[in-house]
Amino acid sequence: MTDARRIRLLHTSDWHLGRTLHGRKRDEEFAAFLDWLIETVELEAVEVLLIAGDIFDTSAPSHRAQALYYRFLSRISGSNCRHLVVIAGNHDSPTFIEAPKALLHALDVHVVGAIGQDLNDEVLVLRDQEDRPELIVCAVPYLRDRDIRQSEAGETIEDKERKLIEGIRAHYAEVVALAEQRRAELDQWIPIVGMGHLFTAGGLTQDGDGVRELYVGSLAHLSASIFPDSLDYLALGHLHVPQKVAGSESIRYSGSPLPMGFGEARQVKQVCLVDLAPENIRVSALEIPVFQPIERIRGSWDVIATRLGELAAADSPSWIEVIYEDEALIGDLRERLDEAVTGTKLEILRVRNDRILAQALGQTQLDETLADLDTEEVFSRCLESQKIAIDQRPDLLHCYREILADLNDADPLSDQ
Repeated sequence: MTDARRIRLLHTSDWHLGRTLHGRKRDEEFAAFLDWLIETVELEAVEVLLIAGDIFDTSAPSHRAQALYYRFLSRISGSNCRHLVVIAGNHDSPTFIEAPKALLHALDVHVVGAIGQDLNDEVLVLRDQEDRPELIVCAVPYLRDRDIRQSEAGETIEDKERKLIEGIRAHYAEVVALAEQRRAELDQWIPIVGMGHLFTAGGLTQDGDGVRELYVGSLAHLSASIFPDSLDYLALGHLHVPQKVAGSESIRYSGSPLPMGFGEARQVKQVCLVDLAPENIRVSALEIPVFQPIERIRGSWDVIATRLGELAAADSPSWIEVIYEDEALIGDLRERLDEAVTGTKLEILRVRNDRILAQALGQTQLDETLADLDTEEVFSRCLESQKIAIDQRPDLLHCYREILADLNDADPLSDQ
């Protein structure tokens, strides 16, 4: 058996290129992050870069989002990084991600958009400059319901949930078994790294981060026990908060590189630097700089005005969400805020007046728009306004979630 050596990976995910923040485009932020990532790859001598899904914010990305992505791929192929592995997330179009697959492979960029007929397509044996195998990657993309579960007439919600869990567990078991077989054939120690885009049990989320349920049903949150023990590291995407899974050093979410909503304003963003060697793994979190400061200010008018004054005095260019929380009713809140930031670099992107939101449903809500509500809240308010019986609402909500799940799984670029 030949001697093994250390190999260095960098794990990132959930870029969501093309995402806006309450109508404000963020292309400059994304470009700055990608520039920083290229510099970090060079500085840290990263040999393999893993992107664990949700490269884009929508399945039909804008031309600008595409340009950012392909420019990055071109630049990374000219760096010291030997391999880039990309899997599709639930926001991505599998068809779009895989369209340039053959061309990208020539640049040592490996993309997996969806599972196919041959599981070997998800087992990548990566080689070094001398064509020696150095890493095996189990590149499992976001597993759609239709990929892993057969519907049957008369099955219950519990049956669907159980089949989902069993299907995901079986898929990972089969892919990792193939990887172990490849390693045995090579007759040398090579690390096996897994990738995935899913929601694990106990995973942390933030208010307004845009993370949505991937499947209908509570069991969609998967236990870490579904992953085979033979994986040396598991690079996950979908959750935007950087975190370990079940306390494990080797199963992690890198989190999103930019705050996706004001709930993430105080969150430190990071990528995971992973050093792998026989019987040794070391994971370091590299902090991502803040390219556009955002802040959520909540409280009484005095609290809000004081904080705006502090930011203005510091010449801050922050984008701000204001949440007014006080018993005193202020009808001209927006006008007061506009006056407070006039002549500064501050921009108020969103105002929420909780004093007004506390009024009865159906009354005019001056500072609230549809953009302030998620889809389930809109549906719940519709049920309330139509005076639907309380005992009927759970079944209607479940049907509504199923419809949303089907819509989210649809790939508008697929020929099928």
